[in-house]
Amino acid sequence: MSKKEGEACLRKRKQVSTQAPKSEDDDEGASPSSAVLSAFKTFQVELDTKHDKYERLVKLSRDITIESKRTIFLLHRVTSVPDAKEVLAEADLKLDGVRLKIRQIAEELRGEDLYQFHKAFTPGIQEYVEAVSFQHFIRHRSLISLEEINARLVFLKEDKAETKDPAEQQRMQVLTFQVTPTDYLLGVADLTGELMRMCISSVGNGDIDTPFQLSQFLRQIYDGFSYIGNTGPYEVSKKLHTLKQSLGKVEDACYTLRVRGSEIPKHMLADVFSSRAALIDPDEGVA
Repeated sequence: MSKKEGEACLRKRKQVSTQAPKSEDDDEGASPSSAVLSAFKTFQVELDTKHDKYERLVKLSRDITIESKRTIFLLHRVTSVPDAKEVLAEADLKLDGVRLKIRQIAEELRGEDLYQFHKAFTPGIQEYVEAVSFQHFIRHRSLISLEEINARLVFLKEDKAETKDPAEQQRMQVLTFQVTPTDYLLGVADLTGELMRMCISSVGNGDIDTPFQLSQFLRQIYDGFSYIGNTGPYEVSKKLHTLKQSLGKVEDACYTLRVRGSEIPKHMLADVFSSRAALIDPDEGVA
C-alpha cells in the first residue's frame, strides 16, 4: 500500500468516527407516532374545522342578505298600496324566515368566540337590522332599539336535555344571538338610504306629509351619528357621508314641496326629485 492510499484510508476512518450515531429520539422524530406529528395533526383538524365553520357562516350570511333585501323591496310597496297591513304581514313572514337563518348562525357559534367569526356573518346581520328597522319605522314611525332587535333573536331548542336539574335544563333549551352595537349602527346608517327612496316614492304617489316626517326623523339620526363622529368604529364614520347625502336629498325634496309644490303637478313631482337627486349622486359611492 502506498503512502497516499494509507492517508486516504485514515481520513475515511476519521470521517466515520466523527459521525454521531442516530439516537432513539431521532427515530421517534421520524416515526408517524411522533408527539410533534400528532400535535400538528391536531392543529390541522382544528384549523380545518374552523375554516369549514367560517364558510358555512359566510353562506348563511349571504342567504340572510338576499332575504333581507327582498323584504326591503317588499316594504317599499307600502307607498303604492291602499292597505299597508297586508304588506307588513308578508314582511313579518319573510323576517321570520331570516331569523331561522340567524338561529343557524347561533348554533354554529355555540361555545365559540363570536369575534373570531364576526367578519363572516356581519354583512347579513347589518342587512337584517336594516330590514327590521325599516319595517318598524313604517309601522310605528320610530327607530327600533338594539334591545328590541335582540329580544326577537331568542330561540328555544326543540330537544330537551336529559338532566334532573330544572335550571340546567332551561339553560340548555334557550339559544340566543346578540347583534353587536357596531352592526346595529351600520344597519341603521343603511336604513337612511331606504328612507330617502321611500320619500321619493311617497311624493310620486301624492303623499305630501311623509317627506316632512322623514326629514325630521333623518335629521335626528344624523345628529346622533354626528355625536359619535370619529370616536366610533371606522366603518361607522365611513357611513356618515352617505347618511348626509340621504338627508340632503330628503331636505331638498321638502324644500321643493314647500316652495314650488303648488307650481308642479303631483304626477310630475317624483320626476323632478329624481332628476335633482341624480345631480348629487356621483359621490354616493364614496362610502
